[in-house]
Amino acid sequence: MFERFGDLPLHVLVIHAAVLVLPVSALTAIVFALVPRWRWLLRWPVLLLGLGSLALAFVAKESGEAFVAAVPTLQKAVELHQERGDLLFWFCLIFAVVAVAAFLLLGGPSALASGKGAKEGRGGPLGLVTSVAMVVIGVLVIYQTVRTGDAGAKAVWDGQLPK
Repeated sequence: MFERFGDLPLHVLVIHAAVLVLPVSALTAIVFALVPRWRWLLRWPVLLLGLGSLALAFVAKESGEAFVAAVPTLQKAVELHQERGDLLFWFCLIFAVVAVAAFLLLGGPSALASGKGAKEGRGGPLGLVTSVAMVVIGVLVIYQTVRTGDAGAKAVWDGQLPK
């Protein structure tokens, strides 16, 4: 199911989306956590991007495993990339859970004259913990996306590019 899309390995297509969507999702979530006056605008995008990031990380992980199963000679070359991708999936799972919590718990004013989009949130310690968790897991998702992509690129391109 996760091996091919047409004539191409699915993993090759999915990773390009992951490299773009995961950091954008994390940055959006960090802004959502740190800038209460923008929460009315970012509430739904953070929820959808958080859940979408989890789905994308899952498909990337599964398609990568299917790719290696189809070409077993790659196993040794992509070992580090695979380990980092597994960790990235778990970070994305935590990110999705925190995004749902932030969607439900964090409130903020609306910039609209009608006030539409404003949400009363849970302030105090629970709101603070949710905001801090969103920033921390957002930074971890960005960091791990870069590390995973770097390991994958090195596995594919090391020694093949002219100096």
